[in-house]
Amino acid sequence: MTAIEITAPGGPEVLRATRFPVPVPAPGEVLVRVAGAGINSPDLQQRRGRYDPPPGASPLPGLEVSGEVVACGAGATRHAIGARVVALCNGGGYAEYVAVPEGQVLPLPRGLTLSTGAALPETYFTIQQTLVLRAGLAQGQTVLIHGAAGGLGGAAICIARVYGANPIAVVSSADKAAYAKSLGAWAVIDRSRENLVERVRALTGNRGADRIVDIVGGDTLAQNLEAAAVEAHILLLATLSGAPADINASLIVGKRLTLHGSTLRPQPPAVKAAIAASLAETVWPALAAGAIPTPHVATFRLDEAAAAHTAMEQRTHYGKLVLLTRFGETA
Repeated sequence: MTAIEITAPGGPEVLRATRFPVPVPAPGEVLVRVAGAGINSPDLQQRRGRYDPPPGASPLPGLEVSGEVVACGAGATRHAIGARVVALCNGGGYAEYVAVPEGQVLPLPRGLTLSTGAALPETYFTIQQTLVLRAGLAQGQTVLIHGAAGGLGGAAICIARVYGANPIAVVSSADKAAYAKSLGAWAVIDRSRENLVERVRALTGNRGADRIVDIVGGDTLAQNLEAAAVEAHILLLATLSGAPADINASLIVGKRLTLHGSTLRPQPPAVKAAIAASLAETVWPALAAGAIPTPHVATFRLDEAAAAHTAMEQRTHYGKLVLLTRFGETA
């Protein structure tokens, strides 16, 4: 099979298409013939040498795919041969075939294409675990979402709507604001020209946001403490600013705030299977019914992985990028 390897830490040019043996599914795994592989920020960090795969995981990039089940390992009975699925991978998704624990595989929602399905698992699993299962997202809460036009932010908007919450999108341009609104944002804050804390207070009657999804860190985390409601939860899912955060600890104490940090890839299969089960019960039916929109997807061929990474690094990028294999170009 053809797969994309990282030849050395560096820029997009270090991604190279190479021939590898087709994986053999271990007990409890299924083999997916990949139609599409979604691109996510952890892939870029891995390519740069800043996010090593956990022990036992594939060294190849790629954390989410769509495709067809073509083989099952011993004891894997959840998904039939020929089923069209999406899957959260433990690496190795930038390939024509990938073996995945069966608990991390979900059916392709009715009405979705395989290219769109490939854009869902990594971000939806992350938001479902952190915002819903850990932070207890509930109807009527306000959710402040940074990077709302990106993969994680878009998933947070959609999942917030499924649970009857009110997502406030934080973006950096008018185009990204329009995209966030198309996903169902209740309100939008353009951080390039508006004061974040003042706008949140105005939108919430001076109460603050009940839940905050932060992928930036640094100075943004300090602003989140100011914008948070009493007993709010702040979810720090990435630190794209790369800067240490100077925070006012008295705000954490005085407001009785909870800060969550999370990385999905190193967590065990049982945890990921539990997230999948939660998604199957609540979010997947909403996707199948068309009750929430799917992300804007731009596609590249598998051998154009370097160009896709370059595109994702542009400040104008929004939505998701997907690599299509020879099995997915007409899917």
